[in-house]
Amino acid sequence: MSKGVLFSVIGSMLFALLYFYSTLLTPLDGEQIFGWRTLLTFPFLTAFIWFGGRQHMVRDLARRMPRSPLLIVGAFATSAFLGIQLWLFMWAPLHGRALHVSLGYFLLPLTMLLTGRLVYGERLSRLQNLAAVCATFGVVNEFIQVGSFSWETLVVAFGYPVYFVLRRRMDANNLGGLWFDMTLLLPVGLWFIANGTVGLDAVGDHRALLWLIPLLGILSSVALVFYMLASQMLSLSLFGLLGYVEPVLLVFVALLLGESISGSAWLTYIPVWLAVVLLIVEGIIGLRARAMTPRN
Repeated sequence: MSKGVLFSVIGSMLFALLYFYSTLLTPLDGEQIFGWRTLLTFPFLTAFIWFGGRQHMVRDLARRMPRSPLLIVGAFATSAFLGIQLWLFMWAPLHGRALHVSLGYFLLPLTMLLTGRLVYGERLSRLQNLAAVCATFGVVNEFIQVGSFSWETLVVAFGYPVYFVLRRRMDANNLGGLWFDMTLLLPVGLWFIANGTVGLDAVGDHRALLWLIPLLGILSSVALVFYMLASQMLSLSLFGLLGYVEPVLLVFVALLLGESISGSAWLTYIPVWLAVVLLIVEGIIGLRARAMTPRN
């Protein structure tokens, strides 16, 4: 479990970096950034799977698909869910909707927690329950301040739980399932690149993009790999609660971009940060307990 916690935190840090990274890719629009991210994530993800000796995950899913048409339908569904999330993540900072998406990520751990309890009957430890109470207080305050939930908020908060439940029902909650998701997104990504506001010839006029775009693919693939590995190692409830690390980091990104936290908003962020601290404490306790357990 401790390794899963570490992988989740690393993935959240990389996603926060990507949130800021999109602002460096001007004059590309959000759709083109999504397209390049999809196109370049695929080869790096493929290399990671093959050189890491995880080819069997792809082959197993490929063998099962012809025998189960529902599995093929499920693959298209999970790919669509993931594609919408990846597009929204890169689109929002460029269109003044970053706060709405951030609120969705604040709500996401609670919807994941609810999903884990209702669908899988998962139980939380005392520290996890306390963290959930703190996080709930912060989210309720945020809802009071905003007054309503936008479509961006709802897509993030409820889209990911559906995505992970589908992946588990398909027995494809691994890097093989992620590989098929990214494969099915390739035509969409290529279409966005070809039909964006900045043509391929114009990319060469902005020399920084020649290395910023490939680096986007590396960061994206590594972040997705850590995120997926964490989802395999952790219960859905704990995995959802650890999702609070990402919106906390997104707040720091927003501050770097010139935004500020109002006085009333502190009642959102302080309880959420406290929830994250509690999860970190539990992770440290888990590490110590494992270190003290005698090995045969």
